[in-house]
Amino acid sequence: MRRITAVPGVAFGTSAYLIWGLFPAFFGLLAFADPVEVVAQRILWTLLLVLIVLIAAGRLREMRGIDARTWWLAAAASAALSINWGVYVFGVISGHVVECALGYFVNPLVTVTFGVIIFRERLRRAQWAALGLGALAVAVLTVDYGRPPWIALALACSFACYGLVKKVIRLDALRGIAAEGIVAAPVALILLAVFALLGRGEFLSSPSHTALMMATGPVTLVPLLLFAVAAQRVTLSTMGILQYLTPALQMVWGVAVVHEPMPASRWVGFGLIWAALAVFTADALLRSRRARAVPVLVTEGGADAERAPTNPR
Repeated sequence: MRRITAVPGVAFGTSAYLIWGLFPAFFGLLAFADPVEVVAQRILWTLLLVLIVLIAAGRLREMRGIDARTWWLAAAASAALSINWGVYVFGVISGHVVECALGYFVNPLVTVTFGVIIFRERLRRAQWAALGLGALAVAVLTVDYGRPPWIALALACSFACYGLVKKVIRLDALRGIAAEGIVAAPVALILLAVFALLGRGEFLSSPSHTALMMATGPVTLVPLLLFAVAAQRVTLSTMGILQYLTPALQMVWGVAVVHEPMPASRWVGFGLIWAALAVFTADALLRSRRARAVPVLVTEGGADAERAPTNPR
């Protein structure tokens, strides 16, 4: 226990983002199955594993204390995450890994946009500049692809919606994952039953297929737990920088390993996205430093505090 406690939070965060960055390598192995079946299996095996962890930790009884409002929020989070998972798996197995990476590069900008639209947040000039560059990048990539980069936009928007729900739901990482899995499990079971009846299920078609489907549980849960530990030990600004490891690695995989096409116009689009993220991140780091330099004023409503980002997958 002491050795684990002594490990820096950055190591946990880096490990989580590295695992997520290697997801194309794993989910590419599941190309034999329909993306819907993969997501359904992933939901069930992740739920089973998190329930085992809760039982081992003696925390299963805590699930009984979840109120109705929180269950509804968990259902909303689960729906957003399921869409995100389904689009991602489809993108990977259909040869659009680079576009999937684009989605997670764009995600911070979409989250800021949601903040403006939903919470009426006011943006600084740097943030407006970043959003402008992001919008220009999407326009350039739309021309390049001959269509809007809908896989990237669907990933960014679904995950931004997931983040919005996680911002207000009052559950820790383990109970949150369990609650989301519980509300999604009936739908997952129905879908798997339909696949079985149609003769399209791949779960028991071979030992390797079965093992890969079962592996979606630990592959999903391990980085989430690493992230949860890191979020408690690392500042928001540090986690904000580390999060770019995931799409960077995914993009490298798409270009260097599976050799997806990257014409000059696509590099221009990605360059604009990276410029937007550079402006966005620099502004966030500057504000973080200023906040640490000024004493925090505690008011009757509470205290200002850094918020750790929601988990990304």
